[in-house]
Amino acid sequence: MTSHRIAIHGAAGRMGQRVIALAAADADFVVAAALERSGHPELNTDAGVLAGIKPLDVPLASRLETSVDAVIDFSLPEATAAVLDTCLERRLPLVIATTGLSQTIERRLVDAATQIPVVWAANMSLAVNLLMKLTEIAARALRDHSSGVDVEIVERHHRFKQDAPSGTALRFGEIVRGIMGQVREQHGRHGRPGPRPAGEIGYHALRVGDDPGQHTIVFGLLGETIELRVAATSRDCYAAGALQAARFVVGRPPGLYRMSDVLALTADL
Repeated sequence: MTSHRIAIHGAAGRMGQRVIALAAADADFVVAAALERSGHPELNTDAGVLAGIKPLDVPLASRLETSVDAVIDFSLPEATAAVLDTCLERRLPLVIATTGLSQTIERRLVDAATQIPVVWAANMSLAVNLLMKLTEIAARALRDHSSGVDVEIVERHHRFKQDAPSGTALRFGEIVRGIMGQVREQHGRHGRPGPRPAGEIGYHALRVGDDPGQHTIVFGLLGETIELRVAATSRDCYAAGALQAARFVVGRPPGLYRMSDVLALTADL
């Protein structure tokens, strides 16, 4: 089987480096390009050396100048537009793993998916996406509970994360709200907010140390509580998921795909 030639955008970042390292160890992939912004201090550094593995003879570059089968974007929100333009110009499949995107970029991704295949997910982890399915099942089961159900979402990430709540936490909230119908979001609480109102989802963001990511969805009932929790022990779960998405998207027709498509979680469990 022919290996997929991939480009990693945001290659000098923590996640980009892990994607490079895992791809280099996987016979299904060839790291053909490593991309970063113009003026980045590591430009021309070998991508393998940058990722802490053997040299790959692929220098960090600001432009895509070789043929690839797919592009993985693990960069910053403000950088995603540039790689999207490149993929549209060359009709390349694109995996978007960057979070905190603006509404403008999100709309552009939806439009781009009419021309190229795009996998776009708030989180690339297998476990997280499975928990999203379990959250959907729980929300449907509890939707008409007679005593009412309070939903709180707690997420924990490393001190360097720039957006809060995480895109994954917000996606969990979207799943719950779409089924149970909550109409209000509460981001933390302080002072004397009074009794918790119905129809609210609470979000709580912790930023500590080097935590790669934890999410807990709490369904609070009178007399009992359900907690669904997922925790990453390293960033490799996100890198592996991005590579799985790249493997999936090569050869697909234009369209907007989710990790539920990649992992075949669309059917009822």
